[in-house]
Amino acid sequence: MSTKSKSSKKKAGPVASSLVWFEIPADDVTRARKFYSTLFGWKINKMPGMGDYWHIDTGGADSSLDGGMMERKHPKQPITNYVLVPSVDKSAAKVKKLGGTVCSPKTEVPGMGHFVICQDTEHNAFALWELAAGMK
Repeated sequence: MSTKSKSSKKKAGPVASSLVWFEIPADDVTRARKFYSTLFGWKINKMPGMGDYWHIDTGGADSSLDGGMMERKHPKQPITNYVLVPSVDKSAAKVKKLGGTVCSPKTEVPGMGHFVICQDTEHNAFALWELAAGMK
C-alpha cells in the first residue's frame, strides 16, 4: 500500500472504472439486515418506490460505497458489484468480445442510470453501471 497522498487537484478525464455500488441477496432479509447492521453498523432501510429493495448506508463519507439488499432471486445468486463505465452498451459489447456473458439486458433505474448484469470468463457475476445524462 502506498503512503503517498494524492494531489487534491484532479484532472477532468475519462470515467474511472471503479466500484460504485454492491447488492447483497438474502434468503431472509430480516436476518441479513440484523447481521450486517450489527456487524458493521450499517443502516439498512427500504428504498421508497423500489418494492422489496433496501438501501445500505455504510456510514462513510459521500465518496464511500453504499449498496442494496433484496430477496434472493435464485439459489446461487451472488453478491453483485457494480462498476462505473462511460457506456453500458460499449462495455457490454466488450464483455462479449472478451469471452464473457451478458446475463441481463440494459435496465434503467429512472433518474439515476442504466445497468447490465454480466459474467466474466471465470463465471463471476458483476454489473456495469452508467450514470444518467443529468448525473454525469
